Amino acid sequence: MSQAASHAVEPAETPLTPESWGKLGMWIFLAGDAVGFGVLLAGYGIMRATSADWPNPYDALGINLTAAMTFLLICSSVTMVKALEWLGKGDRARAVKYLLVTAFGGTIFVSLQAYEWTHLINNGLLINANPWGAALFGTSFYLVTGFHGLHVTAGVIYLLVIARYVANRPNPSTTYNAVEICGLYWHFVDLVWIMVFTFLYLL
Repeated sequence: MSQAASHAVEPAETPLTPESWGKLGMWIFLAGDAVGFGVLLAGYGIMRATSADWPNPYDALGINLTAAMTFLLICSSVTMVKALEWLGKGDRARAVKYLLVTAFGGTIFVSLQAYEWTHLINNGLLINANPWGAALFGTSFYLVTGFHGLHVTAGVIYLLVIARYVANRPNPSTTYNAVEICGLYWHFVDLVWIMVFTFLYLL
């Protein structure tokens, strides 16, 4: 009897479900991606610290446009949260709406980044040239911001795919995990941009 009781209180092992595998996979991907961004930002810091003619980013780049871009991405994280919230309440229509609003915010961000690049290129900041000092300033700027811009572009496509997936599934409970995983990616992209903005534009 005591042996049976001991077996009764033993916790059963919970196998990884497809949902938990999806989250695990995204966390592993984001961890590797964080290392990539960390290497790029560390390289930028080393080049800046060892250069005698590194320009002041505030003077060369300005921050008004990028501050607005940063605020836009922060707002898109809020709409991503709202999409997940409404889906959790069973309202697919509002969840899709907020997913599309989030994707629209990402599209505006990429468009503003393209405008900023065009303006800087016209002013002479190239990947191998910089009218304000060290040529590596242009190299590092376009490499880091371009790498992040690719992530935002991929995120917009990801959001549109997930929005269509949610719209075509009648049961919100089956799509909640997919939206949650997408949210992990989007919040990561937003967080990385805050670091990029701080390192490249403010410090």
